[in-house]
Formats: sequence, structure tokens, C-alpha cells
Amino acid sequence: MSWLFLGLLIAALSLAVFARRRDLVAMSHSLDERKTAKARGSDKARLQFPHVDLSRCIGCGLCVTACPEEGVLEIIHGQALVVHGARCVGHGRCADACPVGGIALTLGDMAERKDIPALTDSLESATQPGLFLAGEVTGYALVRTAISHGSAVAEEVAARARRAGPLPAGAHDLVVVGAGPAGLACALQARLAQLKFVVLEQDTLGGTVAKYPRRKLVMTQPVDLPGYGRLDRESYSKEELIEVWQNVVEMLELPILTGEVFAIVERDADGLFTVRTNRGEFRARNVCLALGRRGTPNKLNVPGEERSKVAYSLLDAQSFRDRHVLVVGGGDSAVEAALGLAEQPGNRVTISYRREAFFRLKARNESRLRDALESGRMTALLSSEVLEIGEQHVDLVTRNGANEQAVRIENDDVLVLAGGMPPYQLLEKSGISFDPALRKKVEPIADAGTGLTQALLVALGFALAIGAWILIERDYYGLALHERARADEHDWLRPAGTLGLACGIAAVAMVAWNLLYLARRAELLRLRLFSLQRWMTSHVVTGILALLFALVHAAMAPRATLGGHALVALVVLVVSGAIGRYFYAFVPRAANGRELALEEVHSRIAALAGEWDRGNRDFGERVRRRVQDLVASAHWRGSFTRRVRALLSSQRELRRTLRELEHEGRDEGVSSSQMLEILALARDAHRASVAASHFEDLRALMSTWRYVHRWVALYMVLIVAVHVVVALRYARWGS
Repeated sequence: MSWLFLGLLIAALSLAVFARRRDLVAMSHSLDERKTAKARGSDKARLQFPHVDLSRCIGCGLCVTACPEEGVLEIIHGQALVVHGARCVGHGRCADACPVGGIALTLGDMAERKDIPALTDSLESATQPGLFLAGEVTGYALVRTAISHGSAVAEEVAARARRAGPLPAGAHDLVVVGAGPAGLACALQARLAQLKFVVLEQDTLGGTVAKYPRRKLVMTQPVDLPGYGRLDRESYSKEELIEVWQNVVEMLELPILTGEVFAIVERDADGLFTVRTNRGEFRARNVCLALGRRGTPNKLNVPGEERSKVAYSLLDAQSFRDRHVLVVGGGDSAVEAALGLAEQPGNRVTISYRREAFFRLKARNESRLRDALESGRMTALLSSEVLEIGEQHVDLVTRNGANEQAVRIENDDVLVLAGGMPPYQLLEKSGISFDPALRKKVEPIADAGTGLTQALLVALGFALAIGAWILIERDYYGLALHERARADEHDWLRPAGTLGLACGIAAVAMVAWNLLYLARRAELLRLRLFSLQRWMTSHVVTGILALLFALVHAAMAPRATLGGHALVALVVLVVSGAIGRYFYAFVPRAANGRELALEEVHSRIAALAGEWDRGNRDFGERVRRRVQDLVASAHWRGSFTRRVRALLSSQRELRRTLRELEHEGRDEGVSSSQMLEILALARDAHRASVAASHFEDLRALMSTWRYVHRWVALYMVLIVAVHVVVALRYARWGS
């Protein structure tokens, strides 16, 4: 048996070492990806992004798994950090999945943005009461959000209509401009509320979605469509969504007028709005502008762009075969179109992008693009611009620094997908303001702590109640074990007595409920009654309550029995859980802070070197490289023993490197003030790096408590199960 335990111990340690090395490799990749995101600019959110409360995050990784947009969040130093913030489109699944409420979906810095309208909480214009906006025009891109916007606007209008008097002749309660997801939801809710309304659409039902390529998947998330029911699938193709919308429009006979090109909305002297289109006028008390955000497509403004072979959208890639196609643009729409065209037989596809690299792409598009370029199915011309579009060719120019090179490619079709001009001027003419001062102030989210206050208060209340009970019955609990049998209270306070047995059953029930959290977290059962955060809170409460009830069950005197061993295991379990909950979260928070401080130092070094004259910039670049090499030598990468050696020799290497830099700087004429500043920054970079390495090693040590917690939990459950079985058999035999 001893040899078996020794073998198991060796195997467990080997697996632990392997897992640790794997975690380090994964974290190294995540940090490299974070640097790449910062270099490309994709680390910044377009509008919404997840804010991670590092004082709460326990590093479970459920948020990373839940996010359908790959690469938004990654686990770094045991906690979730935003990597590609630009890929976040506001699904909010990360916040729903977090068991400790450590993630909140918030807005980026909009203090200076001129492309977000000033709206109230009810989506009403801050300057034009009664004029509402919904959907993509507000800056939110999800179909799910657009549907909720449209429904909310119609509900608000319905509430106002109930308080208002009769409608003037020929007027509507509501005019909806746009029949996309937001406009359609608004119309459906208006029909349910029995409002008098009309929907104006310049093209066809579906808005922006109708212009997507064939079979494009549209992420919706489960959502309730008014008047229809729940769309409960994770994604629908464009054709499936349009079919659903057409069916519900026909079923409810919605008044949708197509071919109505919106011109302006104006308020009349009587307080009503007049909506003007190319075909007529419509009067209403309230107006909902559910316009798309893309507006008029951006044009290249080059000779030959008027040719019939130039298009600004792609509806069906399969109609292009054996063609030389040039796609201009670098966003997801352009890349998806290029990939679709490259999959058709005989096509030769080139994508032209004015920047030196693609950025802000969805992870799956980035991966597919990389594969297509490596396999030769597509060609990319980066840092390029179109000069002229000929009948059978296109002339471009590529730039590499100050060098330019003319490129001519054979061409049959040009697809320009370089974004569009949003209808800002049209909205401003209608009275919508984009003044940041009029927008509701978004308060920055502050770390809210561990979030255990409620759980601990509940547990404290039970502990005080049980403590009071122990004091009341102290005459019994204070007796020695051999004396208790003669006490009057023994029959109902002993472990097999009325109260003792009830507390034992309660303790087992608490353990069983506690384990349901693991099932909910792993989604093994459909336990959707509460949020994962509430399940986590109950996990803490029931763990402590199980210990309290078990103590009363043992009559405050556990012995060397199965039940006594289970109680000891439960004590270890609660203690290890507390250590893991507090310290395991605290340690990586410090490491992530050090990583961020290190990035700030690098930015300051780059900024300082950029202020020097041209003669000293080469020295600044060498300083950055030397500091990075110094950081890498003492950083957390590599084995534990290597990091220990680097830590011991780091100060000596730092002094040597700084002396060399000082001599080189003086030889090249760097001023004393600049030299002092750059050397101070080098010391800061080294200090931040060593601190990050130290905290990472400490986190690795503290994470061992997670494994202790899990294995002790398994041991405790097995012992409790055996204890219950033995107790039941003993009770049966005793009867």
C-alpha cells in the first residue's frame, strides 16, 4: 500500500509540474497577444467593454469561455484581463458567467467622442423631447440590443399615450423610421400596445441585416421578439432572420411603407412632429429613428470609380467565378467578403488595405484570413491605396516608410468596403445633438471588494445563533464525554438524538447543496433558477453552515470516528476555501498591477526618446532594447529555478547595464538631465519586472490551495457518504 501511495504522489507531482509549465506557456502567449493588441490599437474598446474587478476575480476562466468573440478576455497571472477590447460588441455573457460578480459591461471614455448621440435613459433626445433613437444609430451593434431598444421606445410612447388626450386628425402616436431589428421590434410592441403608428423604410424589411452577404451568421443570443416569442438559438443566418420577420409582419399586418427615403423631422408649432420623406409627410406625437449607422458608403474618389464593375456591397459571393476581384478595405466586412470570394472556383482575390496590418478583426476572421494568405488563395496589399480603376486593371501604390512602389493588377471587379458615412448631418438637422456635455455622465466603475459581505453576514447570523444555543446548554456541552450519558439533555443533544440527528441531516443537506454549485458552474445540470453569482454566494454560505451544523451534530466533541474525520476534513475545507477566496485573488491582482506598471514605463521611455533630436534617437532605441533584454532576464518566463537565479543576480546585472548605458550616452552627447531621467526609467522597468516575477511565483504557491481544497472536498464527501451509510445500517440493526 505504501508503494501505491508513493507512486500516486509522484504521478500527482509530475502532473502538477506539467500543468504549471503549460499555464506559463499559455500566459506568455496571452501577454504577447496583449502587446500585439496594443501595437495595433485593438486593445481599446469601440464602445462597450468588460471591466474586471480584480479584487473579486478568482481566475476561474468562465468569462473567457463564455465570450463568443475570441480574444477579448484572457487569463493572465490567474485573473481575467482585457486583451482585444475592440472585439467586444456587448454580448454581456462574461458578466453573466462570472460566479463572483467581478465583471461589469461598461462604456469607454466618451468625453470627447462626437459620434454618440446625447440621449436620456429612455433613449430620448436630450434636446428634442419625443424624438427617440434605437438600434445601431445609438452606437450599439447587437441585434439583441436593437430589439430591446425598439421595444423600450414603444413601451415609453404607450405610457405617454395613455396620459395624453385624443390624437389630432391625421396624426399618429408614433412614426418609426427604419425597418431593421430596432424598428421592427418597436413596431411590434406598438401593435401590442394598440398605438396608431406607421413604419417608413427606404429599402426592404431587415435594414442593415438585409444587406449582409448570403448565409451570413448573425449573432443574436436568445431574445424575446414582441408578438412572436423567443428566438432561443445562439445564431441565425440572415435568411432565417428575414423569414421570421416577414412572417411576423404578415401575421400582425404591420403598416410598413417601403421606398420612403427619410429627409428630415421637424417640430411644428402645435408640438407635433412632421417626418418628411421623398414621397410625403407624416405627423406624429413621437418619432423613433431606428436608422442604420453605416449610412452612405465611403468612396475612393479616384478616376474610373464610376465604372459598372465597382460595387459597394456583396450580397452573393457565389455569383463571382473565374474573376479577378479587388476588395478595398480592412474591416470584418471587407475580410469576410474577400474570404467568401476566394472560396469560389477560379477567383483570384486581392485585398487592399491602407494600413500596415489588419487590426480590430474578429478572431475567427483573423485566423481564416491568415490561412487564406498562407495558402495562396488570397493576396494582401498592405499600406496600399488605389490610384486609378481601369477597364481591365487597377493601379495602386504601396508605401514602406518614405518608399513608394506602383503596382498594377489585372482586374474584373472592384468591391469597395471601406465603411460608410453615418447619417450624422441628417440627425443633427433633425435636432439630435452629439455634444458630449449633454450626454449622461458615465461614472467609472470602482473595485467593489470581494463581494462576500452578504454571504458572511448570513453565516455570522447562524454562527451567533448556534453560539447562543451552546451558551444556553453549556451545562451539558461542558461535561466530559463519560458524564454526558447521565444528563437529562443527553437523549436529544447526543449525535443520534433528536437535535443532534437533525443537525447532522442539515449538515449533509448543506454539503449536497454546496456541490450543486459545481454542477451549475460546469453546466452539467440546467440549474438556471439563480445567477452564477448567487450560486457562488450560496456555496460560501452552505460550506460554513455545514461546518456549524456538523459541530452541533458532534455535540461539540468530535471523536476519532468516521464522522470525526469528516468533520476535520470539513474544517480544512472551509479554511482552504477562505485562503483561496481571499489570498488567491489578491496575489495575482498585484502581479497584474505590476505588469501594467511595466507597460507604463516602456511607454514613458518611448515618449522620452521621441522628444530627443534625431542624433540621439538611435541611442534611445538602444536603451529600449537593452531595458527589454534586462527585463526578460529577470521576468517570470522560464523555470522556477531560473527565475530564482535571475532574481539573485538581477541587481548586479542592473548596475552593470546602467553603467554601460551611462558611458554610451555621454559618448553620444546625451545631456545629463536626459541621462538621469532615462536611467531612472530603466530602474523602474527593472523593479516592476522583478515584482511581477515575484508575485507570479507567490501566486503559483498560493494556487496550491485550490488543489488542496478540491481533494479535501472529495475526501470529505466520500467520508460523509460512508458515515451516513454506516449510521443508517447501525440504526436499522439497532431497531
